[in-house]
Amino acid sequence: MNVFWFLPTHGDGHLLGTSEGARPVTLPYLKQVAQAADSLGYYGVLIPTGRSCEDSWVVASALAPLTERLRYLVAIRPGIISPTVSARMAATLDRLSAGRLLINVVTGGDPDENRGDGLHLNHSERYEASGEFLHIWRRVLQGEAVDYDGKHLQVQNAKALYPPVQKPYPPLYFGGSSDAAHELAAEQVDVYLTWGEPPAAVAEKIADVRARAAKHGRTVKFGIRLHVIVRETAEQAWQAADKLIANISDETLAAAQQSFSRFDSEGQRRMAALHGGRRDQLEIYPNLWAGVGLVRGGAGTALVGDPQQVAARIKEYADLGIESFIFSGYPHLEEAYRFAELVFPLLPEPYASLAGRGVTNLSGPFGEMIANDVLPTQATAQPA
Repeated sequence: MNVFWFLPTHGDGHLLGTSEGARPVTLPYLKQVAQAADSLGYYGVLIPTGRSCEDSWVVASALAPLTERLRYLVAIRPGIISPTVSARMAATLDRLSAGRLLINVVTGGDPDENRGDGLHLNHSERYEASGEFLHIWRRVLQGEAVDYDGKHLQVQNAKALYPPVQKPYPPLYFGGSSDAAHELAAEQVDVYLTWGEPPAAVAEKIADVRARAAKHGRTVKFGIRLHVIVRETAEQAWQAADKLIANISDETLAAAQQSFSRFDSEGQRRMAALHGGRRDQLEIYPNLWAGVGLVRGGAGTALVGDPQQVAARIKEYADLGIESFIFSGYPHLEEAYRFAELVFPLLPEPYASLAGRGVTNLSGPFGEMIANDVLPTQATAQPA
């Protein structure tokens, strides 16, 4: 199991849909989140992409030297950048980070944003171009000089002279819910990602991608992207969930749903269908809440509950074959600690043994000393 956190390069705060309690995106703040994730033992962090975010490559380049073990899941955008230039960027960042780069392949689901970036292909054409892009990208990073004459891309003597640290190349992560997306994942990527749908829907996706991959003589790993709201009691967790969306006005909700309606992403359509724009039916499966998706594009569901409930849902997804879990929470700094402190002890190794990670005295005691010389008692986590 690989547990990721998230870098909020599009902003952060305590409440959705309002500037109240909001935090600006600054390098010092992103540094705090990244270093917290690093010291707590998260496997890596996802950095989002798009015009609403700071650039993921620049952010990863700035933060990699400030962390030790943390991996960075950074986006490449087929159709917007040359596959050869992208491959050389990946090789450079992989070397400079000592092999801590992971690649998130993003085809782009917002036609308006795509056109603004000079990408005028429709949904099916974008997946065709992405397939050609990855065909070139993967070969270049394996040291080949590539000649390729495709429908969308043509290169001659494409090459990268400086290889990446990871072989054959930094792992490729990719998400998409359409048939074209599943086929691309089956043919060329290493980890297929889904947004947090109910387990039965996730199981269907996994079965389809797995079967398609087998036809190509390949195996694919699987991951899931979720928010998380965990508190010591379930009541506190659901109160926190309600508070997170309490300040969303009807006008803001309507504007968000109108914007999402222009997307041609099957995944975004499925996210919107989970709540239908309504506030009154947001728990779509036990401890799976669709409230975030009322105003946030992309991943719109959260695990909500006490530590045992959240760990039980994680195990349910893991039993389906999910290995990578990419979480986030508002605000991201505090919630990185809260999730690690409350849920890590209930997860498989190495996470179960990570309590106290990053303290100077690794043998304890953990917590504040009592009355100048009394050691704090050590609590024992209850299994999920």
